[in-house]
Amino acid sequence: MAGRRTAAGILVAGMLALAGPAPAATLAISCGAVGQELEQCRTGAEAWARQTGNAVKVVSTPNSATERLALYQQILAARSPDIDVLQIDVIWPGILAPHLRDLTPTLGGEAAGHFPALVANDTVGGKLVALPWFMDAGLLYYRTDLLQKYGVAVPETWADLTAAAARIQAAERAAGHNGVWGYVWQGRAYEGLTCNALEWIASHGGGTVVDGAGKVTVDNPAAVRALETARGWVDTISPPGVLTYAEEEARGLFQSGRAVFMRNWPYAWSLAQGADSSVKGKVGVAALPRGPDGRPAAALGGQHLAVSKYSAHPALAMDLVRHLTGRAEQKRRALEASFNPTRPDLYDDREVAAANPFMASLRATFQAATPRPSTITGARYNRVSQEFFTTVSLVLGGGGADPALEALAARLNRIKRRGW
Repeated sequence: MAGRRTAAGILVAGMLALAGPAPAATLAISCGAVGQELEQCRTGAEAWARQTGNAVKVVSTPNSATERLALYQQILAARSPDIDVLQIDVIWPGILAPHLRDLTPTLGGEAAGHFPALVANDTVGGKLVALPWFMDAGLLYYRTDLLQKYGVAVPETWADLTAAAARIQAAERAAGHNGVWGYVWQGRAYEGLTCNALEWIASHGGGTVVDGAGKVTVDNPAAVRALETARGWVDTISPPGVLTYAEEEARGLFQSGRAVFMRNWPYAWSLAQGADSSVKGKVGVAALPRGPDGRPAAALGGQHLAVSKYSAHPALAMDLVRHLTGRAEQKRRALEASFNPTRPDLYDDREVAAANPFMASLRATFQAATPRPSTITGARYNRVSQEFFTTVSLVLGGGGADPALEALAARLNRIKRRGW
């Protein structure tokens, strides 16, 4: 009971009513935490409420994916009806599946309109436990004006990026712009670091930490080289504080004009073009670089919508999911906030392409994005990721990559023996 009361207290404090008086029913949806993600969710939910005569309350949750998952697990373990529809990370279906409704009977037909790989990701034990809402892949943002000014090409390898960032950073500082850094990314010890480090390692040919057959592969020379390369950026082309950065900290520095390159998700595009952006009209987007013997790797990200087993209004909750993941709503979100659709046909839409030029040019990057090992490790993924990003954080802080990855592999194999 204590867990139920705690969860309920958190939710009541974070709810915002979105519809008018005397609704037929009131649904609670957890979607977004801050900024445009929360705003866009509210807009879409309000439209559904007006159309159906119901009401929706948005439940504010932590911005950190790690903290949000912990909150969800607390609420669902208590079988609380406080949330009807949950926004879940692409890596969570296997973790949360026991608490999610099977959408197959009602929404199975909707699945055909989405990328098949995402639908497969949301299918656990033969049950469709979520529908894709928007997809993400790590991207390289760069200052077009600065690259042109110094005659630098968009980097294709990490070595190219390191050299270009160092050159432009030094030149800008010599010109009196002392606050400029070469490259910003997500270095805080959280799920975002798992994404960054996976991209480094996979693009060096070092695998994906755990392979599709469940074998722990992270302890290899290519992975060591990848982490040593990233460690070399700290306090050279990247600020020392990068080890505390999540997405918004990196975006803040880049958007204020104080970074040449940035690794981030697609959402940063529309914000960089906003009226308050210091770099409006000066930003390009490309695939992330590769290692000397590898290929570009972009971590697959994105958010999906699921219905709690404990919802008092499951039919309405599924209808809200249908609306929010539908083609019209995904197009609206792409046009207004550069959220990448999970519906392939929208990448051929002229309006979407005009608003987000990088979507069409980087379509292959999104379709071939590198998944984290969440499907194979299932309910154990959260533990696997925590072990991984904690180890990477220690290496970035100055620890030896070779012994750290050897120790990590041993810990992951112990987790594997307990079953994933």
